[in-house]
This record gives sequence, structure tokens and C-alpha cells, in this order.
Amino acid sequence: MTDPESNKYDVCVIGTGMAGMAATLFAANRDLSTVQVGHTGEIIFTSGLLDLMGVHPVNAKHLWHDPWAAIDAVIRDLPNHPYARVKKEDIRTAVEELLAFLNDAGLAYYRRGDHNSEVLTSLGTPKPTYAVPQTMWKGVEALAQKPPCLLLDIRGLKGFSARQIAATLQEGWPDLKTAHISFPDTEHLSEVYTEHMASALVLSRNREKFARIVQPHVNEAQVVGLPAILGLYRTNEVVSHLEQLIGVPMFEIPTIPPSVPGLRLKEAFERGLRLKAVTYFSQKRVLGIRHTADGFFEIIIGRTDTEHTVLSRAIILASGRFIGGGLHAGRKRINETIFDLPVSQPGHRTEWHRRDFLDSRGHPINQAGLEIDDNFRPLNGSGRPAFETLFAAGSILAHNDWKRMKCGAGVAIASAFGAVKSLIRICQ
Repeated sequence: MTDPESNKYDVCVIGTGMAGMAATLFAANRDLSTVQVGHTGEIIFTSGLLDLMGVHPVNAKHLWHDPWAAIDAVIRDLPNHPYARVKKEDIRTAVEELLAFLNDAGLAYYRRGDHNSEVLTSLGTPKPTYAVPQTMWKGVEALAQKPPCLLLDIRGLKGFSARQIAATLQEGWPDLKTAHISFPDTEHLSEVYTEHMASALVLSRNREKFARIVQPHVNEAQVVGLPAILGLYRTNEVVSHLEQLIGVPMFEIPTIPPSVPGLRLKEAFERGLRLKAVTYFSQKRVLGIRHTADGFFEIIIGRTDTEHTVLSRAIILASGRFIGGGLHAGRKRINETIFDLPVSQPGHRTEWHRRDFLDSRGHPINQAGLEIDDNFRPLNGSGRPAFETLFAAGSILAHNDWKRMKCGAGVAIASAFGAVKSLIRICQ
């Protein structure tokens, strides 16, 4: 399907979050000429964990050990959920394809066969997830086995307290110790940031300094947990060297966003997709779109003024929700920001949220988004596809309370795969 004209593509992916990156990968892997445009993307705000399905029904807070069985239940109970529009074997194919890509890009993920694992969070609570970055896997094992463990936090790092984590876990994990340390050469700073520390640890001399600070606190600990700072790049080298210097295994704990694991995901995708000849307009946005008489989309791209104009046979809209900029909450209604597509939402702003912030049913605004057909095409006001070759994927889709259901990455990956598969079938 590749067109020889340099500004003409089979598909334009709008968005650089998990859904946008996955859609770009699946399209490029199927020899579609692909252009991608977007800002930094919601991906840097992720924990790095790949949730497939963890909680359903959410009002009962029912946790699932088997995410695939949970998906079966969601498809049965919620026929409008995005998972209900993808065959389960396609979801498996999509997840395996994406994990293989990340592994080849140097970002390995571990999992327990077909089952969820419990990962330690910065609150000290366990979180069910499907695939775990290699840097966090020893924490999964430690949480299950409860060996003597040292938890570290760092002076000046906001939102991460080893004492809080230990206090939450102390009843079931008595052999937890904590230490409050300074990161090398930051003693004079009132605040430090995970991405700066992760960048510093890429250098071996900084790892040696850090190890000298940590080592006296280890004592009887058999494993050390700390914030996710173990290298922005060359993470395996950083972890291996630090473990050799300190003398025990180490594991990362996710931090508040923007997160180092999210930045690693972003870098791995960008690096790997560049090798697949994807045209990538980073830190740009779509300024305008016109549907041409011959069935192409003319897409104007830039920051504030026109910098590029491309033609694309199809578009996959993966622009995210409010943080990503795909949806905008106005004074009276929620708008889709690029095509002004109808957004499924409560009838009045007063119905967006329930009176009880912790209401077990969740807030209706979390279900807001685009209605789609079985081919992942957004619907217009008449309930028909807005355009024959416009598709949507990820958190912008309606009926998708992904945060509470612990299925954000899974829905992004599965819907991206479904959109690309439908695109190929419709555009043939």
C-alpha cells in the first residue's frame, strides 16, 4: 500500500501515548507507510507497568488473578467496552507483538505466564498488573516471599517515603528496614527529580558514589528497593553494576509522574519506530484537517503555524483524554479537539461527578469518550461512521474506566491493533 510520494501516507497516527505508539508499531509492522504526530504524550506519566485487566466489576472492587478470564467477564458484562470489539486471540497477538518489540529495543518485561503479578507502589499497597519492567521484577518476588528488605528514599524527592511504604506493609512483612539518604552531589538542593538522578546513574563514577552511600545501610537486607531511578538509558548495565557494588539485588518502585519508566518507554518506542521508517513529528500538533475529494485527509502540522502538510489515506485518532489533549472539558460540555466529534457524556456538567468522591460506582466523566462501531471508527451525530477511514484507539474511547479497572495499557494496545486491522481491511 506504500505510495511513492514523500508526503503521502497510508496512515497518520495522531497521538504519542501508549495507544498512538502501539498503533504506529502495528501499522509499520504491516508495511503501511506511517506518519505520527503528537506532543510528549501521556506515556511519560505512566508507571511503566502494562496493565491488562485487574478489577471487575469496579463497584465490587473484585481483583482478578487471571486477566484473560477478567477480559471474558468484561466482554460478557460490558458489551460497549473496547475489549468487546476485539477478538481475544487478537488481544494476545497484540500484546505479544508489542512486548517483543520492547524487548528488542532493550526494554525487557517480565510476567507470570497468563497471570497478573502484584507490584509494590509508592503508597505501599500492592497493585495487580500483567507485565512488569525488568527493573521492578525482583520487587515482585520480594513482595511474594517477604525476605529481609531495605527500602530507600532520597532527600528532596517529593511523593516517595520509604517509611510510609514500610508502615503500610509492616504487619505482613516484618523484616522491612528503611533509610533516608542523599543522592550524590545533591546535598545542597532542596528538591531533586527522578529523571535527573536516572541520567546521572548512567555514568559509572556516579554509580560508585551512590553505592558508597547505600552500602552502609544494607546490613542484613537480602534485597534493596528504591525509587525508579536506575538509569534513564542502559538500565541493565546500571542495575548490574550497582548490584555488584552493593552486594544484593535491587528493585525499583514506581514514583509519581512524570516517571523514569514512562520516559524509558517513550525512548524505546521512538528509537525502535525510527528503524521502521516511520515519519515522526515530535512536539507538534495537528492544526487542521481537510477531507479531500479523492478520499485523502490533508493534515496541517506544526506548533503554532503551519510547518508540514501531509496527505494520508487513513487516520488513527489516539490523542488521549484530558491530559493528552484529545478531550477538552469546557464550561458546559466535553469536546473532542481535532474533528469536533460527538462525545458520549452526561447531559449536564453537574452530572460529571458524583457527590461522594470515593463512590464505588466511579464518576460518569471517566466513561466519557467517543462512540465507535465494530471497526473502531468514531460515530457522528447520526450514529454512523464520521469518515470511512477515520479510526480511534486508546483512552479517548467511551465506556472505558481504564484507571479503576486496571486495564489502561491493555485497552490501548488492543484497540490500536483492532484499528489497524480494520484499516487494512477497509482500505484494501
